[in-house]
Amino acid sequence: MKPTPEELQQIVDEVYAAARKESGGEVASYIPELGKADANHFGISICDLDGGLMHAGDTDHPFTIQSISKVITYACALETCDREAIDQRVDIEPTGEDFDSIIKLDRHQRPFNPMVNAGAIAITDLLLSRFGKNALGATLEFYARLLGRADLEIDEKVFNSEVSTGKKNLATANLLKHFSLLDNEVDDVIELYCRHCSVLVTAVDLARLGANLARAGGHGLFSRPDTCRHVLSVMMTCGMYNDAGQWALDVGYPAKSGISGGMTASVPGRMGVGVFSPPVNELGSSVRGWAANRLISSKLGLHLFTCKE
Repeated sequence: MKPTPEELQQIVDEVYAAARKESGGEVASYIPELGKADANHFGISICDLDGGLMHAGDTDHPFTIQSISKVITYACALETCDREAIDQRVDIEPTGEDFDSIIKLDRHQRPFNPMVNAGAIAITDLLLSRFGKNALGATLEFYARLLGRADLEIDEKVFNSEVSTGKKNLATANLLKHFSLLDNEVDDVIELYCRHCSVLVTAVDLARLGANLARAGGHGLFSRPDTCRHVLSVMMTCGMYNDAGQWALDVGYPAKSGISGGMTASVPGRMGVGVFSPPVNELGSSVRGWAANRLISSKLGLHLFTCKE
């Protein structure tokens, strides 16, 4: 039996109190502007399929979406670009390497999946070709729809910080260009990619994103019926980077983390979960986000691979 909103709010409060005690991880600082985040910020939001919200903590505090943008960018490409072109550019397999690694890219000459930097950069190039000079406006309109926002802002300080320090992303894009996997100029692709990563969101936005995916789009959000299946499948296998296997075992539903401490999760047919807490583990996922989702999954019996009578 599904819990009432009141019962669900009580569970959120309990999870918040328990997960708040987690003290591991560090605030990411390799992008200097991100290193200024307050490690004490912590918020949990759950959005049910009717749009009802249950939350606790700093759920209205804005932060940059970072790698969670990859989920929306991939969905946007699936909706607007040629599927064969996507499949030719980007695979859908886990890498076994860091999210910004280029080791296997050099060997296989194609990004492993759209949830790592190389794959997201290749997908961004397709969107730049699709929309041309209007690429930023068109993609941000799609972002706003999936996040349930009337409008979106880009944190210019974070954007500039990412561009000025993102030499590895630049190297990745140049390698993609070398393998004829980018059609546009490297600098233009990296600018759009970094602007996507610098979109400001809240834990509530990430919960709504998860809920929109959990309801298979719904409300006319997607024009192609298999978009959500594609996105959720890749989130399940690749969204948590090299933590994906442990996440599947411990939590058991699709999710995507971001280096700023954000995390979005989607429980198909049930709800979306959004978490924000800046301290991240060595693989770039929010420590409190991990703890919170593990508890939510356990308390509500949400693990997709648990047999139910």
